[in-house]
Amino acid sequence: MPGPKRKGINIFWFVAIALTAIACAALLYAGRGRTVNAGRRESTEKDDHFRMVLAGIEADLAAGKISPDQAEGAKGELAREILRLRAEDGDRRAGQLGLGTIAAGLAGVALLSFATYAVLGNPGMGGQPLAARPEVAAQQMNLVDAVARIEARLAREPDDLRGWTVVAPALVELGRYADAAGAYQRIIDLSGATAQLETDLAEALLLEAGGQGSETAMAHLRTAAALDGRHVQSRLYLAAELTRMGQYQEAAQFWQAALALAEGGEPWLEAARQGLAVAQNNGVDTSAEQQAEMIGAMVSSLSSRLYESGGSVEEWTQLVRSYIVLGDLSEAQLAYDRAVSAYPQAFDRGELDTIALSAGLELNGVEP
Repeated sequence: MPGPKRKGINIFWFVAIALTAIACAALLYAGRGRTVNAGRRESTEKDDHFRMVLAGIEADLAAGKISPDQAEGAKGELAREILRLRAEDGDRRAGQLGLGTIAAGLAGVALLSFATYAVLGNPGMGGQPLAARPEVAAQQMNLVDAVARIEARLAREPDDLRGWTVVAPALVELGRYADAAGAYQRIIDLSGATAQLETDLAEALLLEAGGQGSETAMAHLRTAAALDGRHVQSRLYLAAELTRMGQYQEAAQFWQAALALAEGGEPWLEAARQGLAVAQNNGVDTSAEQQAEMIGAMVSSLSSRLYESGGSVEEWTQLVRSYIVLGDLSEAQLAYDRAVSAYPQAFDRGELDTIALSAGLELNGVEP
């Protein structure tokens, strides 16, 4: 019966396209967060966390809940944690999600939709027995093949809007950015421009440009922003690209526009705030300077207490390690020498001596 069959097809397309679009958008946005300065978001969030912890220590000290010595010890431990995370930052960056990994993840979540369209989504194909469908799906579990099938169908039916809608994000996943841009342009030609479609097209063009920027992409992003005054993604891309181009005044305007549309819990919020700060400072990222100042203050506080009142070998070890991480080997040597004076038995200084030796410090005053 034509009626039920058409209804079933519409339901299928609603579910397939919606799930594919949501999954693709979520994974692409998460993986490409650094496009809008999300690379700085993690550092900013950690800084905020450490500042809150430090404020808590100060509050407890002011309220008399902890002694000054306990407060200094807590600050020292906090500094140690910050330094540890900084030391691990390089290794962590090496393991960040790359575009290839994103594509693999996208292929996993979207593949069934593409395969289903290529085999089961044909409006002219009748229903298949349930027992036969796993076998058919297994034959199609290859994203490249699925895309090729859809493209072949689109060559015969170039006005198949739903086919273009499915294949466009798949082409992005496969790294065929120019073809993806063409697919998004075809969708716009068939269905009309929307802010999201213009942004998707611009994104494909930016990826094709390989970080070099694209005037055409910028034009589409501006069109997207003009089409929808509440479209955040286009404004974030515009802000990021303008920041990259050194057009800081206009970049700041778009950062502010995106932030004004936020409800407060968005995952890009801190990145946008950081981007705004960079634009307002003419391209200078002050987060690293602020972190260095915070660490320096904590290390200085720990150093003053240990030199004046002494402390445990663990605290001296922490101080020496802190100076080493900060690259101040002269202060590290002085702190190590004072620690040796306070703990002359080498047995007590196992970790301290190991750290000092690995940093090239002079192990003087060692007693067997």
